[in-house]
Amino acid sequence: MNGFEFMLNGRRTGAHGAASSITLLDYLRGQGLTGSKEGCAEGECGACTVVVVKQNGSGSEYRPVNSCLLLLPMLAGQELYTVEALAANGRLADSQRAIAEHGGSQCGYCTPGFVMSLFAEQYRPGRGGKCDPHAMAGNLCRCTGYRPLRDAALSLGPPPDDDFRVRLSRPAPAMTAFDCDGFLRPGNLADCLSKMAACPDAKIIAGATDLAVEANLRGQRWPMLISTEALVELKRFEETERYVEIGAGLTLSEIERYWPLAPAVIREWFPLFASPLIRNRATLGGNLATASPIGDAAPLLLALDAELRIAGPHGERVLPLASFFKRYRVTVLDDGELIVSIVLPKPFPLAAKFYKVAKRRMDDISTVAACFSVRHDGGARVALGGVAATPVRIPAAEDALETWNEAAIHHAQSILADTLRPLTDHRGSADYRLAMAQTLLQKFFAEHVEQVAA
Repeated sequence: MNGFEFMLNGRRTGAHGAASSITLLDYLRGQGLTGSKEGCAEGECGACTVVVVKQNGSGSEYRPVNSCLLLLPMLAGQELYTVEALAANGRLADSQRAIAEHGGSQCGYCTPGFVMSLFAEQYRPGRGGKCDPHAMAGNLCRCTGYRPLRDAALSLGPPPDDDFRVRLSRPAPAMTAFDCDGFLRPGNLADCLSKMAACPDAKIIAGATDLAVEANLRGQRWPMLISTEALVELKRFEETERYVEIGAGLTLSEIERYWPLAPAVIREWFPLFASPLIRNRATLGGNLATASPIGDAAPLLLALDAELRIAGPHGERVLPLASFFKRYRVTVLDDGELIVSIVLPKPFPLAAKFYKVAKRRMDDISTVAACFSVRHDGGARVALGGVAATPVRIPAAEDALETWNEAAIHHAQSILADTLRPLTDHRGSADYRLAMAQTLLQKFFAEHVEQVAA
């Protein structure tokens, strides 16, 4: 691997000779920075949390992320801090002190991750009032319990006037083009398509929240990785009277910030998608392109009649999301194509609701995900995940809901029973998944009967 530099804990650091598949977490621990821990290697526990410096307006912000899900070359030219950087001159940082004073640590294994998430929350630009304990929602503790950690968060005031606060007044490092052995980061869409054509076996990487899990837990390796992180064409957000267009490379956290007036169904969906640490990296384009049958984005977007803008060697095309998934983990993307943006037509539905069935309400993988909507013309959308080899819409059930009453609901439920063929796995049996899909449709009707039956 060719060498490159990045800023680590305020110092310029060179990475030389490491494989392109090494994670940031493994690199840090190899450098003796062992405060970051490996608990799960798949982004669920938060023990490996670090903060990266990202743009926020004319200044910056500290964005907490899972270092186990970042491949080292993704940090080229970037800036990050680990827990070792916080204490200065023998004094703990506020987030460290607050957790210690409120009894928020027992074995201590998870504590550095909590510290880093809380540090980012305390220094969050524009924060008013107390720190939000939900900023630590991506960090799991198995022995201390969460009340002391919540108390620690609520005890913190504004950030001190220190070097960390001063750093936020300056811009974050730009995400620029970069190449090294086994890793390419093109600087624009045309260059990306050219590199994809030259390396047909390359794997496209966005936030790496799925791909890095494959590398960590299954030992998967790829001859070449092509990153989309520097493609400004995938970072645009535009709202007009006719549509909302969301760049496929925007993270979930960025979309939430750019779209504060999003429809309620979308605002309620954000916190149900994994954890803050994952949302700081995961992209809509990546979530759709992986074609996971339990991905949480697809049912929501299917119920909103989303379209995909796709770029490839022969130009651009627009495709309904309902036609995107072919079979398990396979899409209609041709060789050399990638998703540029997701387009949501207006007007948005008269009523819409996303439901997630999982063992935990937050920070968990769906057993069943469902989104139902009713448009102003009375047309229904029934979109489901976790009940087939791909995310699906059920047109026959939608047709049965031309009128919204109990008889129509029962008819649509019987269609689901005849249509769906869920699998049984450790998250739920086929019978359970079918029962949930039917029950959620009944729940939607009960919650929205006055709107949809009007």
